[in-house]
Amino acid sequence: MKAARVAWRRLEPVHGMIYFVPEAHDRYAALGLKDRAGYFASRSAPFGRASAELVIATFYNFNPDLVRRAVPAAWDVTTPDKILGARREAAAAALRRAGIHEQPTMPETLTLARRAAEAACEHPHGRPLFAAHATLPWPDEPIEQLWHAQTLLREFRGDGHVATLLTEGIGPLEALVLHAASGTVPPVFLKVSRAWPEQEWTAAEQRLRERGLVEGEELSEQGKTLRKHIEDRTDELALPAYAALGEDGCERLAEISRPLGRAVVDQGLLNLG
Repeated sequence: MKAARVAWRRLEPVHGMIYFVPEAHDRYAALGLKDRAGYFASRSAPFGRASAELVIATFYNFNPDLVRRAVPAAWDVTTPDKILGARREAAAAALRRAGIHEQPTMPETLTLARRAAEAACEHPHGRPLFAAHATLPWPDEPIEQLWHAQTLLREFRGDGHVATLLTEGIGPLEALVLHAASGTVPPVFLKVSRAWPEQEWTAAEQRLRERGLVEGEELSEQGKTLRKHIEDRTDELALPAYAALGEDGCERLAEISRPLGRAVVDQGLLNLG
């Protein structure tokens, strides 16, 4: 399980950069999508003309008011097919800017990542956002195939994470507060990006204190135990994809994907500005 987690984490920047790079923002703007509409429309486009409620349910931790301002209004100015094309083109352009296509381990990384992604496609049950992405055709270009493979693996894992949060009684805002209390992400980033009002954030903090999960602004020992359980369970639910590689294959993917993920970070593709 540890090798599978490391393999996912090291290659995840190849997917995650799409939410920050100007290549994506510029293409979405050219389609008439302003502000956060590009994010919500592009990630939900595999559903077709997704409703706000479907996005709220599957994206899980965004303020519903933020979602409703973006969806379904986005479909009045563009189509799911157009934005999917723009997203794919943006991903390829950004990854080429980082030199991913020139990395010597890129072909083998693609082979292993695609094998895991295709294995994930045999287990769509209970994973709606992943299942929608799994219906998309595989691109022709290798660099686009790699991005698509990691996108599938990310959404596969993400749906499992949401299922775990629900099982443990952790709502959308509580999940963000726990994340912030862990110290891994600045609270201000989560507050701004997810657009929850300060009053609601404070109320969620109080609910978690009453459950004994937060002390002050940090996780309690009970909170640390729960957060570890959630991450471990998320890893377990992602295993149907990585089991196709076996332990050795996961270790190999973790090893050879490291320079690709590092190139994304070093070239600033994950910079918030």
